[in-house]
Amino acid sequence: MGKVSKNNRHKALSLSKGFTIVELLVVIVVIGILAAITIVSYTGISQRATDSSVISDLDNTAKKLKLHAIANNDDYPANLTSVDGGAIKFSPGNDTNYKYLPNNYTNPKTFRIEIKNGNSKYHITESTAPTPDITCPSGFIVVPGSTTYGTSDFCVMKYEAKNVGGIATSQASGTPWVNITRATAIAKSNSSCNGCHMVTEPEWLTIAQNVATVSDNWSGGAVGNGSIYIGHTDSSPGSVIEAANPNDGYSGTGQNSGNQKRTLKLSNDEIIWDLSGNAAEWSMATIKGTDAPGLATQTHFIYDMFPVEWNNPLLLMGGLADNVSPKYAIPIAQNWNGATGIGAVYTNKAFSYYGNQDLHFRRGGAFNGSADPNFVTQGVFHIRIDPDVNGASSADNGGFRVAK
Repeated sequence: MGKVSKNNRHKALSLSKGFTIVELLVVIVVIGILAAITIVSYTGISQRATDSSVISDLDNTAKKLKLHAIANNDDYPANLTSVDGGAIKFSPGNDTNYKYLPNNYTNPKTFRIEIKNGNSKYHITESTAPTPDITCPSGFIVVPGSTTYGTSDFCVMKYEAKNVGGIATSQASGTPWVNITRATAIAKSNSSCNGCHMVTEPEWLTIAQNVATVSDNWSGGAVGNGSIYIGHTDSSPGSVIEAANPNDGYSGTGQNSGNQKRTLKLSNDEIIWDLSGNAAEWSMATIKGTDAPGLATQTHFIYDMFPVEWNNPLLLMGGLADNVSPKYAIPIAQNWNGATGIGAVYTNKAFSYYGNQDLHFRRGGAFNGSADPNFVTQGVFHIRIDPDVNGASSADNGGFRVAK
């Protein structure tokens, strides 16, 4: 057998050599990139499919609910098992992740359906298309919008604003930021987060309308039965208080039952603290004495104060905003009054005294409310209207709340 030449041996060895490390790394990187693209594409396709399923279920259910209302005195069913034609069925994955919230107390009557399926979080109402849920800053809660007051879903502080290093913060610990001028409260609200602002009148009324139509907020266990909880309003203790125990709605009041409960539940099961009582809260509303001629001639004073109760012909006028009264917004409220826990309108003087002076709103009432059980001055619709002297006076015990 002949000898193999040196060149042939070299060629054979060259042909049998494997991939270099660099070549292997390049192949691994390429495979990784292709895999990532495939996963991202699949995830996107899967998410879009889930979104489409959720949106379709919401849209179809809303149509059935509206047809049901047409045939049933504009009322929406109490649940989705009693809709005309039988129970509503959702697609797999959506059937255990929905929340149906009818409200036949408001004007107009409303419903809200929420579906949360993985990353798909949408809701629909009687007046909106399927809409993605909003995301709130830490310490804020979602408030469902109101057709009555023209609001979409928005975020609001769960607690009254606290002063944390000069930043308006929503947290349980610490007492509310009080004795603050309206101008400063507005500035601190604006700087609290991107897009934040002090609560507006439509926003406050949206929250008040919502909690007033939730049975859990009434001492009698049903809307209109008893009174709405009015929070810390009896001057015991004689100051604003913190929420020392966030799991106890009576925290700091020295009570464990009764109308001093500080927490109220929204229709979406979110909890808000001290909407009534503790610290009266600045609102963005500003009017002049001449803006409300019906109030200018009022001569009914109690404790040198001027109340206009819910059932007074002058109405609360929805905080004098757009002439939409809470009485109109909640038709069954025709006979509600101060003793029902909804509050009253107060000003130190008849409006005619102030003339063209700017008058500002403080909402909800403070810890030092009336002790007269027949005339509860504080409540979720309570308004105190006074001038801000020289534009710079701070309100005694007055605080604020931020929305976004």
